[in-house]
Amino acid sequence: MSAIAPSPLRSGDQVAIVCTARKASHEELAAAVATLESWGLRVVLGESTNVAHHQFGGDDTLRRRDLQQQLDNPAIRAIFVARGGYGTPRIIDQIDFSRFGDSPKWLAGFSDITTLNCHLLRLGYQSIHGVMPLLFHQEGGAESLDSLRRALFGEALPYALPAHPLNQLGEATGELVGGNLSLLQTLTGTASDVTTAGRILFLEDIDEYLYAIDRMLVHLDRTGKLRNLAGLLVGHFTNPQDNTTPYGQTPNEIIQQYAAKYGFPVAHGFPVGHEAHNLALIVGREARLTVSAEGARVAYV
Repeated sequence: MSAIAPSPLRSGDQVAIVCTARKASHEELAAAVATLESWGLRVVLGESTNVAHHQFGGDDTLRRRDLQQQLDNPAIRAIFVARGGYGTPRIIDQIDFSRFGDSPKWLAGFSDITTLNCHLLRLGYQSIHGVMPLLFHQEGGAESLDSLRRALFGEALPYALPAHPLNQLGEATGELVGGNLSLLQTLTGTASDVTTAGRILFLEDIDEYLYAIDRMLVHLDRTGKLRNLAGLLVGHFTNPQDNTTPYGQTPNEIIQQYAAKYGFPVAHGFPVGHEAHNLALIVGREARLTVSAEGARVAYV
């Protein structure tokens, strides 16, 4: 059974911004609020914005309460998480999604918000992996921001990317699943863990040591999450770290050595992750991945 898609946004809809992870001030969010309003949306700033508990947007209780209130409010048609960092896994088990099916709504974010993307997919709902309000106006991010708008408003989102020497050719159809590699590993075995069999997995990360990327891929492979993939999209692995003695492989080479064990198509260089070019992907939406000698294409079915 396919994951359920919330209704596309329309002009006049009310949306909320919350902090489930790191803190964000109203001043930092002002430009994003103006952008959302220019899309015809009415913006509510949750109580977890403009407060701080160390690095978090309030303590766990406040952040949980704010997210719960926005989830339960039928007038709110989408929830944007202001920024990532760390914090969402601390509160996810205390969130009650029992009323979510009465009025499904879009949740959007990436990085630490992979937690929510995966948890919602586990419950059978689509969500958006895309740029967050604090990053709406980063230099070079106009296409990323427009892709988020198109995803929210139900517009077409075909993507094409150039050929990559590590690509694995082929064609596959399956629901999109994935996000931040370290979060996917963190969620393994929890109530937010998701199955990958028959799905198109996408991966990205930032600031990870090369050996740690390999270790996480070993873990994904040993737990069977690579074996029955329909396809794989390899996104940005930004600012990888290395030891004094070089690891000897790039992030893409590390990933490809595990993907090469299987026959599914692989597209390297997909613009998703911790860089300005971070195109929106609808987690749980069925898509077709085509990888040829000329390049790769991703289109929703």
